[in-house]
Amino acid sequence: MGTIVWLSSELMFFAALFAMYFTIRSVTIGQHGHDSWPGAALNVPLSAVNTTVLVLSSVTCQLGVFKAEAGKVGRDGGLLDFRRWGLREWYVLSFLMGLYFVLGQGYEYFSLVQEEGLTLSSAAYGSVFYLTTGFHGLHVIGGLIAFLFVLGRTYAAKRWTHEQATSAIVVSYYWHFVDVVWIGLFATIYLLDL
Repeated sequence: MGTIVWLSSELMFFAALFAMYFTIRSVTIGQHGHDSWPGAALNVPLSAVNTTVLVLSSVTCQLGVFKAEAGKVGRDGGLLDFRRWGLREWYVLSFLMGLYFVLGQGYEYFSLVQEEGLTLSSAAYGSVFYLTTGFHGLHVIGGLIAFLFVLGRTYAAKRWTHEQATSAIVVSYYWHFVDVVWIGLFATIYLLDL
């Protein structure tokens, strides 16, 4: 229950970021015209791949939850036989997919600074872009750390209990939330101005 209350507060935080984005976008375009909002500089194909990977990581995370609920911590077959995977393998894959997303976002930041000169302080657009996507990125990193904690517990626990499964489920709630928020951010930031 505590996780759901906490995620509700996180929802309010991201709602404020969306409100900031739309307010600054509206004022900037109203005062300086549509050309003052350089959304076209974004790498939409790269971000679409990143988004796909992040959304698919929610699927792999949920598969890990199913295994946690069934009490299957590790695989009982070959590494390439994903049907025999346990929580660990699905959560490692989810972690790697989330890491790919963060690194992809970092690459886009680097490209925007180097090629477009877009920084946090260079324009209103840079401020709202980096604040909204940056805070989301920090939340993804928080989810990656949570995956590591759950994975560590799978090795530290002498036996897998309902409490351990609950920790995997709680991490999945957070991860799904982060993914849903990114879908909204992607649609708003990357697709709205196409």
